Amino acid sequence: MGIPEKPRLMSLDVFRGLTILLMIVVNESGTGSFAQLQHSDWNGWTLTDLVFPFFLFITGVSLTFSFTSRLEHSDSRLHLLPHILRRAAIIFAIGLVINAFPHFHLATWRIPGVLQRIAVCYVVASVLYLWTGVRTRWAVIAALLVGYWLLMRFVPVPGYGIPTVNIPLLDPDRNLAAWLDRRLMWGHLYERVRDPEGILSTFPAIANTLFGIAAGEWIRSLRSDSAKLMRRLVVIGIACFVAGEVWGLVFPINKKLWTSSYVLVTVGLAMLVLATCYWLMDVKKLRGPWTIVPIVFGTNCIFAYALSEFVATAAVTFKFQLDGNLISYKEAFTSFTFDRIPQLEWSSLAYALFYAAFCWFFTWLLYRRKIFLKI
Repeated sequence: MGIPEKPRLMSLDVFRGLTILLMIVVNESGTGSFAQLQHSDWNGWTLTDLVFPFFLFITGVSLTFSFTSRLEHSDSRLHLLPHILRRAAIIFAIGLVINAFPHFHLATWRIPGVLQRIAVCYVVASVLYLWTGVRTRWAVIAALLVGYWLLMRFVPVPGYGIPTVNIPLLDPDRNLAAWLDRRLMWGHLYERVRDPEGILSTFPAIANTLFGIAAGEWIRSLRSDSAKLMRRLVVIGIACFVAGEVWGLVFPINKKLWTSSYVLVTVGLAMLVLATCYWLMDVKKLRGPWTIVPIVFGTNCIFAYALSEFVATAAVTFKFQLDGNLISYKEAFTSFTFDRIPQLEWSSLAYALFYAAFCWFFTWLLYRRKIFLKI
C-alpha cells in the first residue's frame, strides 16, 4: 500500500477510471441490455469490446512513466525485473481466484482470464521496454500482427483443414486458436471448446500494450509541445483505426480471437480517447467535481475490478428460500427494484449503474483515506 507517486498524469487516471467504470457497467448489464453494452457475437465490435484492449493500452502508457521514474532514481533494469515478475504473478493469481470463486473446483478451474492476460502482456511489454529500443518494439508489433494473421489464415487446423479452403476463415470452433486451447487446457476454458483469453490470441494482445508504450513515450517527450503531441496521437490514432477497418475486410475484426484488425481498431480509438482526455485534463485543466468518479476508479483499478467480480459472483451464486423458492440475492434484490422498470434494456442499465455506484463507494472509502493498493 502507498500513496501514488506525484506528479500523476490526471488524463491517464481519468481514462483508466472511465474504462473501469464502463467495464463494470457492461459486465452487469446482462444479456437483455442495449446492444452496445454487450460483446459482439463474433465478428464486428461494440462499445463493450473496447474495454479490455483499452486497459492493455493504458497499461503500456503507465509503465513508461513508472519505469522511467524508477530508473531516474538509480534503480537498474535488473533490479526492476523481480518487481515486474512479482507484480505479474500476483495479478495472475488474483485472476485465477476470481475464476474459481466461490467453489474452487480444480477439475473445471478456468485458467485463462482478463487479469491473466494483463499479467502476461505486462511482463512481455515491460521486458521489451527495458531491454530494447523503439525500432525493435515497432518490429515486434509488426511481427505479432502479421504473424498472427498468417497463422490464422494459412496454417491448417488439425482435423479440419485449411482456412478458406476446407473451413471458413475464423470459424468459431474450427480455428487454430480454439484448437490449441482445447489441446492444452481442455476442461478449463470459458466457453468449453474455446476461450476469449486463450493462449494464441494473447500474442496480438501484447501489441496493444506496446502501442501504449509508444503513446507514453510521446507524452513524455512532447509534454512541452501539446499541439504537436495532440497531432501525433490524433493522426496515428485515425491511421490505426482506418488500417484496422480495411484489414478487417480480409481478416475480420473479432474480439474473441483478438484479430490483428481488432488490435489496430482498438488502438486507434484508445489513442483518440487518450488525446481527448489529455487535452481536457492536462492542457486545458478542465477539472471539477465530476472527475472524482473516474479518479477514484483510476487510482485503485485492481481493487475496483476484483471487488466488482467477487461481489457479482457471490450475488448470483449464493441463494436462500423466499416464498418457497430458492433464489439468488441478486434476483431477490432486482425483483423488488429494477425489474419494475418496464423496458428490459433500461432496467438492465439501471441495475448496472447502481452496481457501479456500489463498487465506486467502497473504492472511494480507500481513496478518502489515501489508501492506494499497489501490487
